[in-house]
Amino acid sequence: MEILVKVLGPVEVTDAEGRPVAVGSRRRRELLGRLVAAGGRAVPLPVLIDDLWDDPPPTAAGTVRTFVGELRRALEPDRLPRTRSHAIETVGTGYALRIPRTHIDAHRFEDTLRTVRDRPSGEIAGALTEALSWWRGEPYADLDAAPWLTPERARLAELHLQAAELRAGAVLDLGQGAPLVPELEAFAAAHPWREHVWVLLSHALYQAGRQVDALAALRAARAGLLDRFGLESADGLDRLERDILRHAPHLTPAPREEARLRLLTRTEATGTYTRLRSSSILAGTAAVTGGSNLVLAQEQRVAAVTEAERTGDPGLTARVIAAYDVPTVWTRADDPERSAALVAATRRTLRRLGPDAPPALRARLLATVGLEHRGTRDRWAAEAAAEAERLARELHDPNVLVLALNARFVQSFQHPGRTGERDVIAGELIDLSTRHDLPMFEILGHLIKIQVHAARGAGEAAQRHVVAAEQLATVHETPLVHVLTAAFRALRLAEASQDPAEAARAYRGVAVELAGAGMPGVEAGFLPLALLSLRLRHRRPAPTNPGLDWGPCRPWVRPLLDLARGDPAAARRAAADLPTPAADHLYDALWAVTAHTALQLRNESLAARAHRALSPLRGEIAGGTTGMITFGAVDDILADLDRYLDGRPLGQRR
Repeated sequence: MEILVKVLGPVEVTDAEGRPVAVGSRRRRELLGRLVAAGGRAVPLPVLIDDLWDDPPPTAAGTVRTFVGELRRALEPDRLPRTRSHAIETVGTGYALRIPRTHIDAHRFEDTLRTVRDRPSGEIAGALTEALSWWRGEPYADLDAAPWLTPERARLAELHLQAAELRAGAVLDLGQGAPLVPELEAFAAAHPWREHVWVLLSHALYQAGRQVDALAALRAARAGLLDRFGLESADGLDRLERDILRHAPHLTPAPREEARLRLLTRTEATGTYTRLRSSSILAGTAAVTGGSNLVLAQEQRVAAVTEAERTGDPGLTARVIAAYDVPTVWTRADDPERSAALVAATRRTLRRLGPDAPPALRARLLATVGLEHRGTRDRWAAEAAAEAERLARELHDPNVLVLALNARFVQSFQHPGRTGERDVIAGELIDLSTRHDLPMFEILGHLIKIQVHAARGAGEAAQRHVVAAEQLATVHETPLVHVLTAAFRALRLAEASQDPAEAARAYRGVAVELAGAGMPGVEAGFLPLALLSLRLRHRRPAPTNPGLDWGPCRPWVRPLLDLARGDPAAARRAAADLPTPAADHLYDALWAVTAHTALQLRNESLAARAHRALSPLRGEIAGGTTGMITFGAVDDILADLDRYLDGRPLGQRR
């Protein structure tokens, strides 16, 4: 039986028809992966033992031999007992994988890259378009980090970057660079230190008729390389800038028809998957850098999914959707329409794939539903997150499990009072991510812990996670984290300071950072709501500055604004039909605002509604679950509501 070994993603084995071949547990897959990484060379038994165990048991040698025997039976089911294996050969005391290099995706990719470097541009573009389609994610994605694996992953990742750059250069040589702009923008954002990527991006912008943008990209690259990395600009940047300014003819070669047709044929046959999935992967990589990159990444992700769905291939669509695995810490979507479109496409893809879809892929799609369908009380979204978690635990796949846990975190807001559940989720995220080298989800775990401790009023405990999150964010270049931790520091200042003006200044500083962070779901209404929290805690009227944009919070604060302007009749009209806050991070904050409205208007019905909504949150801080703002202790707000509803005078708390 002809078999194919795949390690450019999770370790998998299939037959020639694409049917999976079961090779056993993660430890057995790790042994197979270790032999693949050896590139056909024999690996001595002592080396295999040291690579498979941090602290080898006394039975390790026998266990490795057992694993080898089981792998041989899986890879060669028709081989007669006691006959020589042609898949895994015994060499001295060790073993060597003898599967042809063309049947191992990593080897085939490496060989393709090596052999096409000096070929004509059309051949390079076509061959590498196909070769890049073999990548399904991080190499050996289902294996734990290990001393032998870390350098191998890094080596393959560098080859992937070289292939992407070489293919882009070949496409530019063919005069077809305009469609490359989105993926090269994401590529440059993810790898800003690679000078040649900026040359490629600027060249593609020029071929797209965007000369001004091309020159701006070169200037940004030159400044970024110097400011961030202390590097002087590369000769290629200066040379391309001169060529663009003089409209050098070689920058826009006339497409050679034969080469162009060969490239298009390859792209249609095998490259659509690569291009779309790569766009989704690069979008995810760019998203964590924040700012305009985050907005661009989200747009690019939706565009890739939409185009994938048009192909009519649900498997392709599923993998494009699943390739974007950026953590989500906030339950208000940055673009609700975009999120709704992603959820709809994901649900259609799940239906088309049916129940026989690969479990890991199905789990990723279900997690996507749970992550993108936010701020609602739709049971099916919570069920999708729960099913994703169940599948991930059965698979023992940490990469899928962290996504599923993230989805469960998002869906936990469907019901108030789930702080304890979020605490457990955060703890597991930190533990899993630490053990399996998943830094983005480790950061997520710390950010959730900050929210949990802020909701409980445990500022010192939260501060420990602030420090951990910021250290990781600095190493892994995720500036959005520092914006969120700055907001937590403003919250602590609001709790501790006797001067609301001091906390207001801190919040205004955070608002400036949020304005460029690319997170409208967090930014919208943040500053005025934070200023309102300070005013209400100090028994002062709501801020009525004309420049404040209340965004989606306006319906809940409008009665208090009317009261601050001296118009109680308008306040009563606005309070007559207040909506129920969404099931998201601001749920308890907006109910705290509603409680204050009820008390100031002496509205018994509204006070009773606020009391029922806030009662499950006894012992917590209203607004604290955001990790950004505080309306004070829920118990204090409930006590004031109790006094009013019982006909007693309100307490004199701050």
